[in-house]
Amino acid sequence: MKEVVLSLITGIVVGFLFTLLRLPIPAPPALAGIAGIVGVYLGMRLFQWFMMLWK
Repeated sequence: MKEVVLSLITGIVVGFLFTLLRLPIPAPPALAGIAGIVGVYLGMRLFQWFMMLWK
């Protein structure tokens, strides 16, 4: 849970600073970004599942 809170705080600070400095936000469009995160997570879980079956 600590990592989630730290990630959220870091994201808020970065978003604030980028907006303050009028820079483009360093993230893909919302839906594409969420899909990428879900894809990375599913890839990790799939790998763990394959490794569990391999043993």
